[in-house]
Amino acid sequence: MTETTTMATDLDLLAERVEKAAALVQRMRDDQQRLERERDELARKLRDAESKLHGHDLTAMTSELQALRREQREWQGERRTVATRIESLVRKLEKLET
Repeated sequence: MTETTTMATDLDLLAERVEKAAALVQRMRDDQQRLERERDELARKLRDAESKLHGHDLTAMTSELQALRREQREWQGERRTVATRIESLVRKLEKLET
């Protein structure tokens, strides 16, 4: 009877291990499917981005972006200069009013 009990315990342990392994395999399959969907979505987004850029020269676009940034800095500088001049004029007007 001891041998039968030991064998049943061993079978229970084996069954538990098999169930854990099956659950792990299922989780891995689910993860794989999720990752495949993510990969496909990212591949689609990449194709969309490439098609939008198709026909555009990346070097030219980079140069244009740099020029726009320079222009933006210049405008910001001019804006600060104008704001300073306006503040100065307002102070002068305030002095005249008193």
